[in-house]
Amino acid sequence: MKAIASTKKQIIHLPVHVAIVPDGNGRWAEQHGLSRLAGHRAGVKIMRSMIEYLNDYQIKYVTLYGFSTENWNRPEDEVKGLFRVLEERIGKDVPKLHKKGVKVRHLGRLEELPTWLQKSIKNAEELTKNNTGMTLSLAFNYGGHVEIIDAVRRIIAEGIPSEKIDEKLFSSYLYTAGLPDVDLLIRTGDELRLSNFLIWQTAYSEYYFTQSLWPDITKEDIDKALLAYSQRERRFGAL
Repeated sequence: MKAIASTKKQIIHLPVHVAIVPDGNGRWAEQHGLSRLAGHRAGVKIMRSMIEYLNDYQIKYVTLYGFSTENWNRPEDEVKGLFRVLEERIGKDVPKLHKKGVKVRHLGRLEELPTWLQKSIKNAEELTKNNTGMTLSLAFNYGGHVEIIDAVRRIIAEGIPSEKIDEKLFSSYLYTAGLPDVDLLIRTGDELRLSNFLIWQTAYSEYYFTQSLWPDITKEDIDKALLAYSQRERRFGAL
């Protein structure tokens, strides 16, 4: 605990928007002789405590990568099981996050998910829509390429002249419309890639990679990521 307290004292500058790729559930399950679904269950279970810890830091925006558009290629039983795990955790965790003033938002193609999961996500958004604390965005059935394609389709459908299209307008047609770009992206599981996650919004993000598998993530890991961010100088292309 003293080490955590010492690290927190060194953190001077905090990010406004933190995005997380919580990787390693499957490998964690394999290491513990469990099913992949058990790994997902462990990963989703720890998610609320990490969200609450970031909320203690007063991080205004947190975006979690829960299910990509490519994840549909996984075994059907794993996909269905993951959907059920998410629904369970929404029912258990969102009321508690609501009491802390957290606003829940979905990013991705909601209409392609099972109707019962759509309902659960919409209920979470409705319950928390007036909250003014942290905005927690769940990227579920999300893909960065798909997001850009959907934005282009909407712009064309609305007949917007090409000369009126700039970065600000284009951003307003993304799933993340109204959210600031990502300041810090954290990826667990010792993987060093974006995996099609928020590729527009992370153009000038700081990246932090950790070997910890997501179900093993600790508050100390979060502290280290925030400290690393605090120690970096962001220039946004300037000298």
